[in-house]
Amino acid sequence: MEKTWKPTTAGILSIIAGAMQTIGGIVVAVVGGTITRLPAIPMMPRIVGIIAIPIIILGIVAIVGGIYALKRKVWGLALAGCICSLFGPWFLGVPAIIFVAMGKGEFE
Repeated sequence: MEKTWKPTTAGILSIIAGAMQTIGGIVVAVVGGTITRLPAIPMMPRIVGIIAIPIIILGIVAIVGGIYALKRKVWGLALAGCICSLFGPWFLGVPAIIFVAMGKGEFE
């Protein structure tokens, strides 16, 4: 089995996108937590939690999927991670999905 650049590139793109998502989710949680101290916005803590937690989880799954794409193991998890990277910077997630799909034969 010949190793090509496709899974490696997909893994790197997915890890970068996942890191950006996770950092963005943490920023939303921190800034939202600071804003919740304002008495004018009573429902803000729930809204911030509803937004920040899924963003962080998707970012972590994208990072894990990117690691598996770099290792060329568990194609399904690598693809799931690349799909999760779509919810952040989509311009990194789209090529990651394409490259993982094209390199399916290289996975164990």
